[in-house]
Amino acid sequence: MIAHLKGTVLATRPGRLVVDVGGVGYAVFAPTPTCLGHAAGDPITLHVHTLVREDALQLFGFVDPDELALFELATGVTGVGPRLALALLSEVPLPDLVRALREADVARLTKVSGVGRKTADRLCLELKDKVLALAPAAAAMAAASGGAAAPGSGGPLDDAVSALVNLGYTRARAEAAVRSAAAEGEAASLEELVRKGLASLARTP
Repeated sequence: MIAHLKGTVLATRPGRLVVDVGGVGYAVFAPTPTCLGHAAGDPITLHVHTLVREDALQLFGFVDPDELALFELATGVTGVGPRLALALLSEVPLPDLVRALREADVARLTKVSGVGRKTADRLCLELKDKVLALAPAAAAMAAASGGAAAPGSGGPLDDAVSALVNLGYTRARAEAAVRSAAAEGEAASLEELVRKGLASLARTP
């Protein structure tokens, strides 16, 4: 079973990376922000969940070990498969996802593609206590971003995401671009976030 990969990105597209490790290319499903945040030639280290089926062997990779932990918790919930768990981590930043599960914020969870009311209720019911161990890491991530609210929690970041979505970009790509813009530490206004977000999207077709 593969649990860890360290190598170089060969190719990337939303939701999937190809990682070269010692001359062998591994196809790895990963959260969309991780994929959009890397380009061919970038070094990368991934914590991996290996899924073995009769007809396939699939790898799911995460830069943050807490993302892997939440992925594995989510796939343990009835009705939640690996693709849906990956969608959660693609469309909701980890700190927001931990908060939504702890506070039973069903409205936030049902914004994720494929998550209905019943699934959201089940996720909150089964994971509310289990994600407590991830809460400190989520808080640290929020602090590392300078205290700015993440997309999905209101404020200029959320407005910037909405603006990019209105321009035709998917919500996952828009959130990834806005997070990238905010991480530069200089994008404070809505206009600046949108401008830098568009520049990031232009670099990642």
